[in-house]
Amino acid sequence: MPARLTQIRLTQFATSVLDAVDKIPRGRVMSYSDVAEYVGAGSGRAVGTVMARFGAEVPWHRVLRNDGTCATHKADRQLALLRAERVPMRGNRVDMAKARWDGT
Repeated sequence: MPARLTQIRLTQFATSVLDAVDKIPRGRVMSYSDVAEYVGAGSGRAVGTVMARFGAEVPWHRVLRNDGTCATHKADRQLALLRAERVPMRGNRVDMAKARWDGT
């Protein structure tokens, strides 16, 4: 868990989500629903809520929609970060078949 977040009382779910996202290797990604499945609780939407509130403390850019598209309001920044990590892309979309991390 990032040091700054140790001062905030997070739910167990939020802690699990942030820990999972922090483990995603450079150059790989997960969808919001992948993260929910990985932590064994919640939904993609619930993961999105955690990421919106606390995601700046972890590599937030490695979490995106199932279809490989980025968050609309941060798409330019997210795409730049993903390209810098050489994440496999198809235009402005991540190639999920190649880039998805399964947590192992």
